[in-house]
Amino acid sequence: MTIRVLVADDQPLVREGLRKIFDADPDLLVVGDVGDGRAAVEAAGRLHPDVVVMDIRMPLLDGIEATRQVTRLDDAPRVLVLTTFDLDDYVFGALRAGASGFLLKDAMPEHLIAAVHTIARGDALLDPGVTRAVVERFGRTPEPDPAAAARLGELSPREHEVLLLLVEGHSNKEIAGRLFVSEATVKSHVMAVLRKLALRDRIQAVIFGYESGLVRPGGH
Repeated sequence: MTIRVLVADDQPLVREGLRKIFDADPDLLVVGDVGDGRAAVEAAGRLHPDVVVMDIRMPLLDGIEATRQVTRLDDAPRVLVLTTFDLDDYVFGALRAGASGFLLKDAMPEHLIAAVHTIARGDALLDPGVTRAVVERFGRTPEPDPAAAARLGELSPREHEVLLLLVEGHSNKEIAGRLFVSEATVKSHVMAVLRKLALRDRIQAVIFGYESGLVRPGGH
């Protein structure tokens, strides 16, 4: 199955480089590239990509608002955000806006290709170390969100435990090992957690964990 990709970045050389990287994979098809956020939203609605590779800092409309608008489209594509090496301040906002993951701009080409495949098949690109760093740095709140905290009561004790391990960045395999259950069982629990909390993917679960007070930056 061919994955349709839209590239949004304000630097022509970056767009050209991304095109060349994606063209090297026969399963990826770049259906367009644009240089600002407003054009990204328009092209996403017109070209119907599966994945939008979105820069954060763009003219006319930044990547956060563009992500928010793109993910609200009918049959919305998934968004992979590209960010600078120092994890700029907009990443957390982009995740909250609906991005399914993010990748550093200095990532190796094979990692970028793998990230697009991951996003396209409906998974979140959840790098435990980087995601925890982003959430801890930009997700600090003085007090938990009471509404989010109340929703934790909808989970069973086992689902609560699975969510905690998700927030800590563990894979399904690692969670299975910690809980002495099969990966299939963990997958079922993860799906139940996402369904009960009305969350789209694992990254949204991480954000929810911090906003609800389940985990606080720097510890449980």
